[in-house]
Amino acid sequence: QVQLVESGGGLVQAGGSLRLSCAASGRTFGRYAMGWFRQAPGKERELVAAIDWGGVNTYYTDSVKGRFTISRDNVKNTVYLQMNSLRPEDTAVYYCTAAPRYDEVINGPHDYWGQGTQVTVSA
Repeated sequence: QVQLVESGGGLVQAGGSLRLSCAASGRTFGRYAMGWFRQAPGKERELVAAIDWGGVNTYYTDSVKGRFTISRDNVKNTVYLQMNSLRPEDTAVYYCTAAPRYDEVINGPHDYWGQGTQVTVSA
């Protein structure tokens, strides 16, 4: 079992930065691939970024490439999403997810979800 708790969301002006954190419980955190999804009002939840258990392979959706960076610290059981050059269209609730395999984070099924953290980018 893995429990996920996100933090770091907030209100920021366009062009600003935020760093989201997702703290995971459980001794097997290092065996899970991790990802960040987001869901804006009236829209479907979309994958933003993913990282494999070793931090070697990463994935980014096109709209965040060059602006967002996913990373993990397996000692601290935490995955991060550094978000730079934020835009109003990045406004959403951001969710952390974990799955045993990297391809499952990208394609599903997603075994575990956090409660989400709100990110609001003002114009």
